[in-house]
Amino acid sequence: MITFDDILAARPRVQPYVRRTPLERSRTLSDQLGTNVYLKLELFQRTGSFKPRGAFNQILHLTPDQRAHGVVGVSGGNFAQALADAGDTLGTPTMVCMPTTAPKASVEATRGYGATVELAATFPEVFARAEALRAAGACLLHPFDNPHQMAGVGTIGLEVHEDLPQVTDIVISIGGGGLIAGITVALEALIPGIRVWGVETEGADAMGQALKAGRVVEVTPTSLARTLSAPYVAEDALMIVRRHAQRYVLVSDREAYEAARHLLERTKVNAELAAACTLAAARRVREAFSSDSHVVLVICGGNVSLEDWVDYHGRFA
Repeated sequence: MITFDDILAARPRVQPYVRRTPLERSRTLSDQLGTNVYLKLELFQRTGSFKPRGAFNQILHLTPDQRAHGVVGVSGGNFAQALADAGDTLGTPTMVCMPTTAPKASVEATRGYGATVELAATFPEVFARAEALRAAGACLLHPFDNPHQMAGVGTIGLEVHEDLPQVTDIVISIGGGGLIAGITVALEALIPGIRVWGVETEGADAMGQALKAGRVVEVTPTSLARTLSAPYVAEDALMIVRRHAQRYVLVSDREAYEAARHLLERTKVNAELAAACTLAAARRVREAFSSDSHVVLVICGGNVSLEDWVDYHGRFA
């Protein structure tokens, strides 16, 4: 389990390489929800998501010899791009194993950031290829179930507290759980009693299923929120989210789409469904907020393409 000290130590380590992203109050959303709503715009991070904070932290923990042998990761999207960028920046040979179903834009961006990309038809084949590369000497880095990944993304919590010390609520999408784990550990240490809301979409509810079962379970994701579609959640993340289980929110893909469209049209933010679902959740639980609340929505990524929007519009408009 990561600690607050791990996050404090990660900050100066990754600070030269990542952006401090803006936290902005939205008058439109505040008026609509009857409270004070802020957007933590992590989609403006390098490569378009929060993932570089952890990717840099993971590589920077390796020895020079380990880095010389290269790193390998498995991802269908945001971690692939983040790892490619971090590896290129730090002079570390980087290989990313991706499924053939990964969005074309993600594959092209990962290659563009400097990684060698290997494609396989199924996730078992993807993981098998990554394991073979690990056995050959590369360090296998995990997109969410790794303490250095969690500590790196936990620096978001430090920034939120510095920019908005009066924050009362934070709404975070879950995926594999690394993001919510890191931010929660940071903010619980700084603001005892802060309310953390965890969000998933239907068909990408690995955390919801784990909360019901009382243990980590494997799921087969079907949600359109691809960057939220982890096959399981990290054990440490489950332990952390259990403390806030009464504030777990499950929304539909349609709700996430409607929230994403609203963010695009009213705040000019092009958010992924995996990020816009935080607004969908805030709409669901708006009665829990008062006019004196200060609610932060973590907009964790913006890697959504024109083709994605055309697909969403055809399904939901």
